[in-house]
Amino acid sequence: MRVPLSWLREYVDLAADATPEDVLAAMVTVGFEEEDVHRFEISGPVVVGQVVSLEGKPQSNGKTINWCQVDVGEANGGIRGIVCGAHNFVAGDKVVVTLPGAVLPGPFPIAARKTYGHVSDGMIASARELGLGDEHNGILVLADLGIDAPVGTDAIALLGLDDVAVEINVTPDRGYAFSLRGVAREYSHATGAAFRDPAERDFAELQPGTGHTAIVDDAAPIRGRAGASEFVTRVVRDVDPSRPTPPWMIARLSLAGMRSLGILIDITNYVMLELGQPLHGYDLDKLAGGITVRRATAGEKMTTLDGQERTLHAEDLLITDESGPIGLAGVMGGGTTEMSDTTHNVLIEAATFDPITIARTARRHKLPSEASKRFERGVDPLVPFVAARRAADLMVEFAGGTLTEEGGALFAEVFVADIALPKGFVQGLIGVDYTDAEIEGALTTIGGDVTETDAGWTVIPPTWRPDLTDKWSLAEEVARIHGLDRIPSVLPTPPSGRGLTAHQHGRRRVADALAAAGFVETPSFPFTTEAENDLHGSASGAHLPSIRLANALDGSAPFLRRSLIPGLLQTAHRNISRGLTDLALFETGVVFLPEPGVEYGTDEVPPLGARPSDETLAALNASIPPQHRHVAVLLTGNVVARQPGRAAEPAGLSEALDAARVIAAAAGVDLDVVQGQRAALHPGRTGVLSVGDVEVGYVGELHPDVAAGADLPGRATVLELDLDGILALAEARAVAASLSTFPAATQDVSLVLGVDVPAGAVRAALAEGAGALLEAIRLVDDYRGEGLSEGEKSLTFALRFRADDRTLTAAEATEAKLAGVAVASERFGATLRD
Repeated sequence: MRVPLSWLREYVDLAADATPEDVLAAMVTVGFEEEDVHRFEISGPVVVGQVVSLEGKPQSNGKTINWCQVDVGEANGGIRGIVCGAHNFVAGDKVVVTLPGAVLPGPFPIAARKTYGHVSDGMIASARELGLGDEHNGILVLADLGIDAPVGTDAIALLGLDDVAVEINVTPDRGYAFSLRGVAREYSHATGAAFRDPAERDFAELQPGTGHTAIVDDAAPIRGRAGASEFVTRVVRDVDPSRPTPPWMIARLSLAGMRSLGILIDITNYVMLELGQPLHGYDLDKLAGGITVRRATAGEKMTTLDGQERTLHAEDLLITDESGPIGLAGVMGGGTTEMSDTTHNVLIEAATFDPITIARTARRHKLPSEASKRFERGVDPLVPFVAARRAADLMVEFAGGTLTEEGGALFAEVFVADIALPKGFVQGLIGVDYTDAEIEGALTTIGGDVTETDAGWTVIPPTWRPDLTDKWSLAEEVARIHGLDRIPSVLPTPPSGRGLTAHQHGRRRVADALAAAGFVETPSFPFTTEAENDLHGSASGAHLPSIRLANALDGSAPFLRRSLIPGLLQTAHRNISRGLTDLALFETGVVFLPEPGVEYGTDEVPPLGARPSDETLAALNASIPPQHRHVAVLLTGNVVARQPGRAAEPAGLSEALDAARVIAAAAGVDLDVVQGQRAALHPGRTGVLSVGDVEVGYVGELHPDVAAGADLPGRATVLELDLDGILALAEARAVAASLSTFPAATQDVSLVLGVDVPAGAVRAALAEGAGALLEAIRLVDDYRGEGLSEGEKSLTFALRFRADDRTLTAAEATEAKLAGVAVASERFGATLRD
């Protein structure tokens, strides 16, 4: 909200020397955020001048310019010669003259310069050049604004261009602050300055008369609330839409962020900013019959003021006459009844609309407006009468209209529920020992009606504060009014048994371990294509069910992912295209794994205003597919860059396996690797990862076609694990093994067996047979060649044995080794290699 200080001074006692920074500092103390300070980008000398004479000078380009003699006052050099291309003025007119040294918005510095054969000693300015609107058909003639100031008068002050506005951020729960009335009240709370409510008027003079009472026919109210609870109309006749908007009003509207659109529309905008009540003006002569407020019929159409034809929804609230829709209630008026240069009689509308209805309509039609911004946050239901009369008075004063006894009022009794505030509650919640007087004073200050009871207080919030609905919001107001700086900074003691769960700790350990190992975490959006889900979501590449979004952000990727790999491929492509070719990336995130034959999703959306029942929540949970958290890794490029004395070392399968071991160690599990097959990975360079007998993921080199399809040069290796699965398989508590002080006994064993036997299975058989004395086992060689028969291979394992209570003998180590060989021989036909 932008607040011109000259306007603010009308409703609250602002110190004469108060700077914009002072005002912002005061607003911060009552909970607003400062945004900016806005000024007109203009500096003098800019003065009132009177045209003494003007002489037309035809030019070779067909244009005629005026060589003018303009009196700018003795103090400013007397009469000056100025070249002007406009023709909407005559000798004797008073105009705005920008003298050399002035700077206009742009910035546009003014200097004496030769043009069209004359030295122009300044410039006669138009309204647009001064920042007073978009009018640029001619210069600004002060008589047209009703101004007759002495020659030489400072025009910047005369036109209100010396004003300044402060901008504050208004949170959604404080819609009352979208008005000068609300901001002035808050400034009064912050500083104690006297506040003058512009909405305080004698109710008798606010009665709108008769003859134009609207009808509300809401056959489908949302959550039982009628679309319009109040609808006030007033009629002003014989207005002159050609009259100029006063410059001070243009200046205030401009500083508040609005353009001047003519006196009639400017007045409705001015009152909206002043009181926070959106208004709409109709050309009364264009209305066909009376006004009816109703819901739209599905598929009904109307053209709004922006010239767009809109297809309406059954929830949209309409303002209609006998011709059909003439306005999208609370959002934007219709084109058929808008005020224009031919308007002579105006019907002013001030209404109270249902906030939910207005918010949904504005979002549905992507049509945010100043009116909808206020209605969806809630406006004061006692203000429409005041706002309608205020707009009518201004139209009489500045547009020459006549206030009639015509109008109408449809309104309901305003009821604000009281709130019980127990004694001691505020102090206990906020942590400050407020006295009872301080609590009562704060709640009275904000406009509440406070009654003391035996248990505490009963508080009726003011009508302009729909956000005050419970004792917690009242406590917040007490803290805000008495200063948030009084709240002590005390770290709360966490209750026992809280904190991160074991799975949350595990996920963090895995992410931290990968980052410590040199991988970079790159979160991505969970959206992909159905083809990518089939390719990376299943081992065979066969079609699997995927969840399609009803309203996808990207129409080319409307499915929720079944794998993290597509996101990593996109990230890798994006980095490589920017010259970063050596990549070690990882991501932890959720994948969506719908089960075949199960229908997910629901068309039943519970209302936001009430907690859904347990049955509704259960149905919603059942409509969501299983969501597992995975961890995935991608490596491409070099793991060691080329350098003097050392060749580059490309990242490959061994680095991906190392990453898998890092994850396993952080999760607290042991991973087994056996050769496997996946459609997206290179045949023969793919491994299946298991914990015991449970498959938990895969590792491998991308198939060359898949890498090429992702625009990845060279090889890329990927790894994906079911993170939730491996954490569930981990022991509940990791117990550190004791360190033996006895020496180890090391032996190697080489086994000859068929090439189709996985090395991982052989390793597991050796470990099982060797028993508890085996401390570590590692594959060190896979030989295929001379000395072996066709279809055979030789696997060599390094074994390390150790006992906790003694030094092992060579015989004991050999016995354990041979026991392992016996198991491998029984299962796979393995024999010791000579």
